[in-house]
Amino acid sequence: MNLTKRQQELLDYLKEEHARTGIMPSTREIQEHFGFASQTAAVSHIRALERKGVIKRLPGKARALMVEDGLDREPIVDIPIYGMIPAGYGNDATPEPEGCLSVDTRSVGVKPSDKVFALRVRGDSMIDAHICDGDHVILEQREPRNRDIVAALIDGETTLKRYLMENRKPFLRAENERYPDLIPARELMIQGVMVGLVRSGARW
Repeated sequence: MNLTKRQQELLDYLKEEHARTGIMPSTREIQEHFGFASQTAAVSHIRALERKGVIKRLPGKARALMVEDGLDREPIVDIPIYGMIPAGYGNDATPEPEGCLSVDTRSVGVKPSDKVFALRVRGDSMIDAHICDGDHVILEQREPRNRDIVAALIDGETTLKRYLMENRKPFLRAENERYPDLIPARELMIQGVMVGLVRSGARW
């Protein structure tokens, strides 16, 4: 397939950003990266790549561009974002849906049928696990194993921590020595086990 120099540069940029962040860059990010006069110009270049069959847009999905590079591509899965979770001390706020992440299944290791969801991280208690404020953690609804990172409801408050078992008793530990262990007084319910991470960045 014959591409112009600019089209090849755009295709390379899409691949690099997807590999780096797990999501495709927005049209505004494309505009800023290439110095286009408007987002309309970025959209026009994307459509040119679509017409040449090197990328494919999946209708109705956020940032759902798939590179058709001749390789066997994994399906795109939409992962709903249910608000924010503290990576710090617990918080009793109820998460609210705020969009979705569209990622290929290879990048997060899940199947489209899996019960997965995403939460935006707030705080620094998991910083030593390289989970930073503003990142999105992708979680799967399943039973946790020892040392899994989990979204948990502990005594009525939600938090993101590492799940540990000692003497058959579970508790939660931060990945930042400034935070104490959280030992449940009444209940500990695991809402999801972390299976992937998407670094902070804007969506479509």
